[in-house]
Amino acid sequence: MSDFPTDAFLRAVPWAIGAVLVVLLGTYVASRWLGKHSVVDTAWGLLFCAVAIVSFISSQGTGDDGRRWLLFVMTMVWGLRLAWHIGSRSRGKGEDPRYKAMLEGHGTAYVVVVVYLLQGFLALLVSMPVLVGSFVPVPLSPIVIVGVAFWIVGLIFEAVGDWQLECYKSDPDRDQVLDTGLWRYTRHPNYFGDACVWLGIFLVVAPSWPGALTVLSPAVMIYLLAFGSGKRVLERSMARRPGYVDYMRRTSGFVPLPPRR
Repeated sequence: MSDFPTDAFLRAVPWAIGAVLVVLLGTYVASRWLGKHSVVDTAWGLLFCAVAIVSFISSQGTGDDGRRWLLFVMTMVWGLRLAWHIGSRSRGKGEDPRYKAMLEGHGTAYVVVVVYLLQGFLALLVSMPVLVGSFVPVPLSPIVIVGVAFWIVGLIFEAVGDWQLECYKSDPDRDQVLDTGLWRYTRHPNYFGDACVWLGIFLVVAPSWPGALTVLSPAVMIYLLAFGSGKRVLERSMARRPGYVDYMRRTSGFVPLPPRR
């Protein structure tokens, strides 16, 4: 712990918070212009990119360069791909029904806190491995190979799952439920991919101190995806669709597994 540049890290924290707030402010302005708060979904990946940029710049001359570059690239590739995908998917569409139901009857203050500031807080919490790990001065350990492997698997699941879903939606002769490709083995390949990405990023910093303390970050992300606002909220509405309950019975809810009969 004595080798960790605590002072430099603490100086970077306000800059990371400020970068997140700038992205959120721009997102709120865009939401007023576009007339929909669901634009914040596009900004989700950009919040992590903002933290990665601040971490990379602030840690120059203190953290291990190999880890700094690895964390920067892993986060930026994931965040920019996600922002591009969600932005492209929502272009030209109105407000997401989930936001309509959640925000109906509430004022501006509630919207700002629940939709924007909460997202910013969660992004800062989940990105702690990036912020802390960028300042760790010790060289990379062999476990980084496992972390990068998890990240690659996660990015593939997320990107391929999103692509397969878009192909399904664009097919006029599609079946009632998407149950082919990765969706045959898990009902949420993109959520599973997200979890693997952030577990992989954590493993890059896990052997170091205080990098190991950031284990809460992937734990929070996995909980949100598997049990919180991700899978649970989505399936609450999807269960009303014909055939989806049967799909739920035979298909794993998160971790890819062979389908049940």
